[in-house]
Amino acid sequence: MREIKTLLKYMKGNKTIYLMGIIFVIFSELFTVLSPLVIRTAIDFIIGDEEINSHLIANIIDLLGGKDFLRKNLWIIGIILIAAATLRGAFMFLKSYLSSKSAENTIKSLRDTVYDHIQRLPYKYHVKADTGELVQRCTSDVETIRRFLAIQLVEVSGSIFMISFVLYVMFRLNVKLTLISMVTLPILFSFAYVFFTKVQKTFEEVDEAEATISTVLQENLTGIRVVKAFARQKYEILKFDEKNKDYADKAYTLMKILATYWGCADFICYVQIGLLLLFGSIWTIEGHITIGTFVAFITYINMLIWPTRQLGRTLTDMGKAVVSVRRINEILDEPIEVLEENHLKPEIKGNISFEHVYFEYEKNKPVLKDITFTVKAGDTVAIIGPTGSGKSSLIHLLARLYEYTKGSIKIDGIELKNIDKAWIRKNVGIVQQEPFLFAKTIRENIKLANPKIEDERMYESAKIANIHKDIISFDKGYDTYVGERGVSLSGGQKQRMTIARTIINQCPIVIFDDSLSAVDTETDLSIRKELKKRKNKSTTIIISHRISTVSEADLIIVLDKGRIVQMGNHESLLKEEGLYKRIYQIQNTIDDI
Repeated sequence: MREIKTLLKYMKGNKTIYLMGIIFVIFSELFTVLSPLVIRTAIDFIIGDEEINSHLIANIIDLLGGKDFLRKNLWIIGIILIAAATLRGAFMFLKSYLSSKSAENTIKSLRDTVYDHIQRLPYKYHVKADTGELVQRCTSDVETIRRFLAIQLVEVSGSIFMISFVLYVMFRLNVKLTLISMVTLPILFSFAYVFFTKVQKTFEEVDEAEATISTVLQENLTGIRVVKAFARQKYEILKFDEKNKDYADKAYTLMKILATYWGCADFICYVQIGLLLLFGSIWTIEGHITIGTFVAFITYINMLIWPTRQLGRTLTDMGKAVVSVRRINEILDEPIEVLEENHLKPEIKGNISFEHVYFEYEKNKPVLKDITFTVKAGDTVAIIGPTGSGKSSLIHLLARLYEYTKGSIKIDGIELKNIDKAWIRKNVGIVQQEPFLFAKTIRENIKLANPKIEDERMYESAKIANIHKDIISFDKGYDTYVGERGVSLSGGQKQRMTIARTIINQCPIVIFDDSLSAVDTETDLSIRKELKKRKNKSTTIIISHRISTVSEADLIIVLDKGRIVQMGNHESLLKEEGLYKRIYQIQNTIDDI
């Protein structure tokens, strides 16, 4: 089974600890099994007058002072039982400590591997991936595996030893009564197996339903401002209630299966105990077995059937763990993106050329068609067009977040696919349309790529982004904590901060993916003036819906339905009939109103 192999893989380095845990649990169970034999010896051979038929028992009694001496000093038997219980407790403690330690080590390794793999997955995976589902697999599923490894894995070994050793002792004491004590064991085993196959599928459904709840909750909390602004609380509550009801129904189904198993298992166990008491008491009265043997069997029956009953719990946890490992393997099976490709790492100046470039997310459904244009290093190129025209897709190709299907993209005359991915992304700075800030200080967010950057460069970048005055107005200035996702800042402030974060890296190619949309016109103008002063320092690509934002660009590209329909500067595009002029007229009309 692949899931077991996965667990064994991540248990590497901890197998010795697990083995020691198994040894300790076996010793613990050994002292548990021996205690009833001590009681039986005391009842039959010390208190009673039964003939001692074992040389080992006879030698032990003689060693302790003889039968008469022990009869007068029964406290010695008590001391032996206490000592056995103490040793059992000590071994149980060591077992628990070692199994927990090894489980935590194993899970840490697994958790690190999963997180590292997620970080290395390509951009196209994260675009389609359900964030709540990923969180669920990295947390709940990993925790399920941890519980199984920490508790059940070692316990299984102890239970197997317990059942085997108890059966051996019971057969030595009385074969017929042992066979009666085993009547229901095949039923319990079969019932546990059927239960295991049933609960595995149900648990997977419960796990997926829980992941859906996580997704809804995360989405709501992330967009709580939008929810409040549009008075969507009632709708969000109903949506959550629907998903929660689905989860509750599936969890209830799981609980019914568990309750059925435990109820039936308990009934079978009590029937087995009843059979033992019935036949054992009759045979004791008739003299076929001794009182001590009967008492030992009463104790042993519990050691025999209850571990068998617990097999259901073990199989439940194993089923959950198998499902969780399978879900984690689905992530690990996804091919990672190789960043360090040993490709070229040239000095990037910023010359860009697209030649008959095609791109598609799905086969035979091109998003970009026959894109051709050239940008000189240090120039500013603007891309404008309706929503869905392919603007963001185009710049994602430039950063190799996606790979173009046909055609050629060259940076300084070098084919983009021949340039190392990690290298090109270090030299292409992108200010995303949706600003994202980490729950850190402003200083840490701006210096995210390189915390060692001097403060003067940070201040300069903040001034270019027109955010410096806002920052120094805060009580703690650049050491202000922005909160989760920058919740303490306005949309415009977050956008400008992400601009500063990109500019500080002094990339030879800087892309603004509609990132000036959240700032007012005056701030937009101020930022563009500052960027214009850096004309010869970097090639700038601006994606925008505002004509005012793109009007001063050296080259304006007009996209529509994935094709370039117009290209030129502001003045030349206004002289020809087309999409650019229509957008210009519409925006001017709105401004006049």
